[in-house]
Amino acid sequence: MTAEAVPKKVRADGSSGESDWNPRVDRWTGRTRAPLDILALFTIWLSCTPISTMLTFSSYRVWWITARLGLSVVYAIDIGVRAVLSKRPLRYVMAHPLSALVVLLPPLRLVFSIRLLRTMFRKGNLLEFLAVAVLVVLNFALLVVVFEHGADGASITSVPVALWWTACTVSTVGYGDYTPVTLGGRIVAVLIMGVGLTTVAVITAQIASSFMDQAAARREIADRAEGTGEEVEIAPSIPEASPAGDTSEDEHTRHLRVIDRLQAIEDLLRSEDRI
Repeated sequence: MTAEAVPKKVRADGSSGESDWNPRVDRWTGRTRAPLDILALFTIWLSCTPISTMLTFSSYRVWWITARLGLSVVYAIDIGVRAVLSKRPLRYVMAHPLSALVVLLPPLRLVFSIRLLRTMFRKGNLLEFLAVAVLVVLNFALLVVVFEHGADGASITSVPVALWWTACTVSTVGYGDYTPVTLGGRIVAVLIMGVGLTTVAVITAQIASSFMDQAAARREIADRAEGTGEEVEIAPSIPEASPAGDTSEDEHTRHLRVIDRLQAIEDLLRSEDRI
């Protein structure tokens, strides 16, 4: 008598193995994943600021260090709870070294937040993508102030100036009235440029996709009407009213007029594609 093969279950973190899988860990991970991803995005500037740079700010030094330690405490609680729920704490921590390193190096938590950014590129998530893009850009603006603080010849030394410079950089205007002078500030500037170009590309693609969907829907209506000869409801953007005072025009004639207009729109779209 042969034993039936028991399918292995897959944990939320992607690893498999029947003996290691624990539904309580999966439930905890499912509840905390999104909040921790959002927290990581909100605190990019805090987690990416070097400790040595924090010490140069005499006014906010204690507050920054406290916030940084608090961020590590949050990540430590997360990995600690998951380790306890797994019933094999040491083995769980050894199997998830990146999660353990996040406690000491909070910027590594952004690696896990990539899945949140990935969903923003899906069609229909334009508002969510713009919200994340604005959040990332604001974090980068704060980072530029941090890196430029105290540097010789630095002009971006306050948050209002950083926001103005960031808006010019994201919009690809680039007046040149403010420029970063430190290596860290210039690296962040390149990242801001990348976010700006990506945002413009996503918005353009979304608008183009919307126009293409409308044109495809109109072509489908026209093909269906021409093939069946039945009366088809036309989108509100396609007027089908008869000329003023003409009440003798029958349904068939009006139907042909609508098809002619749709054909004219299709020809116009094709001519634009050739241009």
